[in-house]
Amino acid sequence: MLSRVRSAVAHLVSSGGAPAPRPKSPDLSNATSAPPAAAPEAPRSPPAKAGSGSGTLAKTVEARASFSRPTFLQLSPGGLRRADDHSGRAVQSPPDTGRRLPWSTGYAEVINAGKSRHNEDQACCEVVYVEGRRSVTGAPREPSRGQGLCFYYWGLFDGHAGGGAAEMASRLLHRHIREQLKDLVEILQDPSPPPLCLPSTPGGPSASDPSHLVCPQSCWSSQKEVTHESLVVGAIENAFQVMDEQMARERRGHQVEGGCCALVVVYLLGKVYVANAGDSRAIIVRNGEIIPMSREFTPETERQRLQLLGFLKPELLGSEFTHLEFPRRVQPKELGQRMLYRDQNMTGWAYKKIELEDLRFPLVCGEGKKARVMATIGVTRGLGDHSLKVCSSTLPIKPFLSCFPEVRVYDLTQYEHCPDDVLVLGTDGLWDVTNDCEVAATVDRVLSAYEPNDPSRYTALAQALVLGARGTPRDRGWRLPNNKLGSGDDISVFVIPLGGPGSYS
Repeated sequence: MLSRVRSAVAHLVSSGGAPAPRPKSPDLSNATSAPPAAAPEAPRSPPAKAGSGSGTLAKTVEARASFSRPTFLQLSPGGLRRADDHSGRAVQSPPDTGRRLPWSTGYAEVINAGKSRHNEDQACCEVVYVEGRRSVTGAPREPSRGQGLCFYYWGLFDGHAGGGAAEMASRLLHRHIREQLKDLVEILQDPSPPPLCLPSTPGGPSASDPSHLVCPQSCWSSQKEVTHESLVVGAIENAFQVMDEQMARERRGHQVEGGCCALVVVYLLGKVYVANAGDSRAIIVRNGEIIPMSREFTPETERQRLQLLGFLKPELLGSEFTHLEFPRRVQPKELGQRMLYRDQNMTGWAYKKIELEDLRFPLVCGEGKKARVMATIGVTRGLGDHSLKVCSSTLPIKPFLSCFPEVRVYDLTQYEHCPDDVLVLGTDGLWDVTNDCEVAATVDRVLSAYEPNDPSRYTALAQALVLGARGTPRDRGWRLPNNKLGSGDDISVFVIPLGGPGSYS
């Protein structure tokens, strides 16, 4: 991703991120697991140097500034150096001899080909217990066993302009989800519809006298149906917002630089919730069928939302940008002519007379991987980026970036899954050079070579996907078998078997 705002503008007119030529590696069998080590209690990211600590946020400033990888990789100091090597680009996975990830999840990652100093992707895999905050009657919950909920959590975080935001999100986002779910523990376990209102907390404002509220009864003749599923979706959405607000508060004092895309999976009560904010993606491969579980949020896919905001709040554009889109940059000599354009209401194109304001730079420009918001950033949803400004300007870009994810739900109980049915999560380093059908073909090829009850098959699949997107080093950079450029970006992949907890131990 982008390490400086200026480099983002340069990237806009560059060749599209082709990796610089790298010397050939003497060892092409780079899909190696990390050396075995003691399994950690929680997969938090350790720094490259000793003394990470697990205290307050203020005590971990130095650790965050250091190069770090997910703790579940169990990397030794030598392993960390190999993981940070841009020339060899060795694929890293959890060791076979260590404690396996939940559901025998497979994971693999590789560093970029030199576009940033370190691997700015981060990952997290947790089993999280949620203890209810109170009962729906308002009475304090008596502590006892079996009253809480447990959810499984996977997260991929693709950092840009630094790795601080991705590292912070990988440590804290699941905790914010847990906090949002605390009020829902008893409600989600009750099959009856969720209560419309929860009792006020002790000491809070009372709503016992609603006489001052006047509303025509005809407006409330019926009550909207709210499902338990939608409560979980709302909890995840709110957790993303709280995480983003925390980054805004702490971006200076705790070196939370840059921003990150976030792709999160939560398994709770038989359903899988896939939340995406950014350009990472997830697909389910089930019996050969491909089920998309997310979509990319880029300047192209969210053009109308961005243009609408620029139209409603022109002060966000300053005197430098126009919310209108043209097929190319308007030239001064074309004033008075009629040119194709489209605004926030249009999916097609029409002609308009070119006026002086149309000479401004378009809010959304470029196409494909070169599309940019305000000529700076290529993603429109994610966490962080609170300090990001237009190059050589004081205009902030954050107002156009949303922290809210799109959440899609998949009910595991509605289908009998076999061991070859998987959910694949990948950062854009995978999807830039690999399409859904190619991923599905790799799933079939790799898993068919392993016994169904072999838990290492999912790690092997994750490694194959990463290797397939990375390519091999040649004289002109990293190349795929068809001689096209491989991915020069950081690549991170989770492979989650859909058999659920306990199916593959």
